[in-house]
Amino acid sequence: MTPIKVNGHFHTPYSFSAFNEIEQVFKMAGTEDVKVLGINDFYTTDGYEEFAKLAKKYEVYPLFNIEFMALQKDLQAKGVRVNDPNNPGRTYFSGKGLQYPVKMNADMVDRLFKVQDESNRQTAQMIEKLNELLDELNAGFSFSFESLKEKYAKNLVRERHIAKALREKVVEEFATIEEQKTFFTKVFSGKEPKSAMDDFAGLENEIRGNLLKSGGRAFVPEDDKAFLSLEQVVELIIHAGGIPCYPVLLDNPNGEFTDFEGDYQKLYESLVAKNVYSLELIPGRNNPEILEEFVKFFNEKGFVITFGTEHNTPKLDPITVFNGNGDNLSDDMQQIGYEGACVIAAHQSLISAGKEGYLDKNGVAKIKERIEFIELGDRVIRKTVIKQVV
Repeated sequence: MTPIKVNGHFHTPYSFSAFNEIEQVFKMAGTEDVKVLGINDFYTTDGYEEFAKLAKKYEVYPLFNIEFMALQKDLQAKGVRVNDPNNPGRTYFSGKGLQYPVKMNADMVDRLFKVQDESNRQTAQMIEKLNELLDELNAGFSFSFESLKEKYAKNLVRERHIAKALREKVVEEFATIEEQKTFFTKVFSGKEPKSAMDDFAGLENEIRGNLLKSGGRAFVPEDDKAFLSLEQVVELIIHAGGIPCYPVLLDNPNGEFTDFEGDYQKLYESLVAKNVYSLELIPGRNNPEILEEFVKFFNEKGFVITFGTEHNTPKLDPITVFNGNGDNLSDDMQQIGYEGACVIAAHQSLISAGKEGYLDKNGVAKIKERIEFIELGDRVIRKTVIKQVV
């Protein structure tokens, strides 16, 4: 089976994204010959309809995914870092291959809306704190939640939207680079920005680090109400027809791992205990040798594994998935990633047809049938993209 290029995880403007619009993803994918794309926004499926229409237009196979931030309070109490290196217990978690059109009962829709509302409430408070600082500095301008949402967001207003809005407003208000740097130095409490004024991604990250993170003047701590438990997240994902999937952080630039991920065998046992048999990685942030070792370990144990780029920062990288050295993934990694996408494609195809997918009635993965799902998914994908793939 010859693998087809896949990007199974990226964010869109419906949460926060490097893309200005969803169609930009498909145009880039066309140029780079990526034929399978997986939308993966935080807390929302609102982008699915537009995503599906564009996938049909560009003859790309769409994977319908979602992402959450859950809180495992037992691990938080023990100080165990999961896949957030700075916040013990906080757990990023995805759902893969949700049913489309999405079908959820009233309780699950309410659960989803509550975390969306809580996320927006926190962001609104950050904007209020930022305005207080701007007033102290006699900046002559301020922001409102509604104006930021209208200009920058589709649904959720994230702290990255605040950073982008502030950066753009400073450029608008101050004509010279020196004036802009001087103002940011004041905003950063006397700390001069390290990034060039035309390094948008770097500057916005500095704004977040100096203003919106812990210790910053506009920081607002997240309330526990902003998080579902991991069990609640998994229940919602399965109810929506998806496959529970753990996003792996793996190694950082210093070769360090979180407490939860450092021992592969223990990680495997922890995931299996929660009936999680699917993983996703963002290879561009990992050492290629570590990535290969990790992926092969879990692939041999029957896990469904996919790769993506995330695109959850201002930096507009290629849609092609590269490794941490900026090189193409090895043949083995491309094969494993494509097979993972095939399982998800087969699953969502069956679920959307009203049939049982990769999970049985108890929500347990059908690992012994993984090969059959790979073969079915390959046929489903090629039926969509056959005109572009030889």
